[in-house]
Amino acid sequence: MKDEPVSWTTGFALSIFCRTEPMTVSFRLAGRTLVSSLVMVLCFQGCLWLTLASATAAELAANLQGQEQGQALANKLPNVVLILADDLGWRDLACTGSTFYETPNLDRLAAKSMRFTQGYAACQVCSPSRAAIMTGKFPARMKTTDWFGAAAGVEWKRNTKLLPASYVAQLPLQDVTLAEAFRSSGYRTFFAGKWHLGGAGSFPEDHGFDVNIGGHHRGSPPSGFFSPYGNPKMTDGPAGESLPIRLGQETAGFIKQNSDRPFFAMLSFYSVHAPLQTSKSLWEKYREKAASLQQPDRRFIIDRTLQPVRQVQDHPLYAGMVQAMDEAVGLVLKQLEDSGLENHTIVVFTSDNGGVSAGDGVATSNLPLRGGKGRQWEGGIREPFFIWAPGFKQGECSTPVIATDLFPTLLDLTGLQLLSQQHVDGVSLRPLLERNKIADRDLYWHYPHYGNQGGEPSAIIRRGDLKLIYYFEDKRSELYDLNIDPSEMFDFANDRKAESDELRVALLNWLQEVEANMPTTNPNYDPEGWADEMEKLKTVRLMNLERQHAGFLDPKFQPNAKSENGGWWDQPSRSSSGVSGENSEK
Repeated sequence: MKDEPVSWTTGFALSIFCRTEPMTVSFRLAGRTLVSSLVMVLCFQGCLWLTLASATAAELAANLQGQEQGQALANKLPNVVLILADDLGWRDLACTGSTFYETPNLDRLAAKSMRFTQGYAACQVCSPSRAAIMTGKFPARMKTTDWFGAAAGVEWKRNTKLLPASYVAQLPLQDVTLAEAFRSSGYRTFFAGKWHLGGAGSFPEDHGFDVNIGGHHRGSPPSGFFSPYGNPKMTDGPAGESLPIRLGQETAGFIKQNSDRPFFAMLSFYSVHAPLQTSKSLWEKYREKAASLQQPDRRFIIDRTLQPVRQVQDHPLYAGMVQAMDEAVGLVLKQLEDSGLENHTIVVFTSDNGGVSAGDGVATSNLPLRGGKGRQWEGGIREPFFIWAPGFKQGECSTPVIATDLFPTLLDLTGLQLLSQQHVDGVSLRPLLERNKIADRDLYWHYPHYGNQGGEPSAIIRRGDLKLIYYFEDKRSELYDLNIDPSEMFDFANDRKAESDELRVALLNWLQEVEANMPTTNPNYDPEGWADEMEKLKTVRLMNLERQHAGFLDPKFQPNAKSENGGWWDQPSRSSSGVSGENSEK
């Protein structure tokens, strides 16, 4: 044990006993016996010495305890906190470019993290992406390709050219999950929030989590974002309690209770999924902020399919939800600091799919990226992607990475054995955190479904800066060069035909390799009915959306004018379901 200088008070007491200078006294901390002996000797010096000895003994005990705690912390495996947002877009944080939403806690996290500017979800909708995080496998390989609960095959009733492919609607039990990997290595595991990876027999506690608060089969909060929650896996709080704040508090409490042992905590927000609900005070804050901006001529455009796409960030309800989620993240970060764990904990933040610019409340804009949740363009799959690993590099990294990389990365960063037969579609990002490189590779997506937000059945390959989208309806391809055209406005499939053909072959070979499920022809498709729907979209639907969203900025807006207190969700007498949009996941 190394020599430790003692405090001035301790030195002064020893100087009287040893007849030497107080500021030059040092000794070797050999154990608690030294403390007891010192007290006994000083007792002979009278009351003054006894008083000094008591103070000295307390200091020595505290010094020894602190040293023991420090050694224990050094020997403890690093903790992991994985924070997953729901439906949060690539540009929905101030640190990623939003000038409307306010996210100081996530901005602070980003500032000390490695920020992957081309970080991707594994799918453009939630359940497949979440399954990929938990297993390290692409959804196509597991057949978990749509949000769990979506209609497929002959159950599909919409007027579309194809019938969506069948899919597996729960997290496969045969896979080893990230939580199971940590628990088998002695970690205490915790889950709070949205699960949406299966029902009874496939809840978080069935896949490696010791604690589950709020995770069940549904994809949106049963009774909204304020208590009473109606959640079978979480007790209600006081009427009007905020769901994201509650989840943040639960996570912080788990960290505090387990600060002396390694833990893996996953805070999986229901935010900022529909229904769109916030407190009256936050709506007022962002309504005033939006009203101070130059008002757009229009908020929506039609981008090829049956869902108008939002082009501006000025939704005050959504902005309030983003702030509430950020405040919850702040609770977790503060607890890490208060527990002395901030330099011994890896923190990851990302989202499960792109921001909702169409469908599900049409809440945000992902510009300059095209599209959003449910769609095949960058706005549907590119996410905020931060890794704070103490002792590793911070800054920005432009190497494309994907959610399946989190499994091997977190095992690698904590010194655990990689499970190469499990996380087959991910690689450790540790070299990138050390400012080195990883091997070049292709990234793949497969979504043989029609998204509620206007997405089309398609598969994607990204190789370097090139991204090819293959459409199952008509077998056509789109080729984009993301280096010169990140907004995917210019299709090079014809101009760069050799590259397009090469990528298409590679993509189709991969789909065959993983035995991907495919959509089939819809015998009931009505082309004339489709044309009628498009015409109605361009007139009635678009006009109604413009009117509704302008109304959110009306100073007299109330969620439910017929309800007491206007139906504001944070007030106990509320009686309103919120702004959910159409085709919201349940």
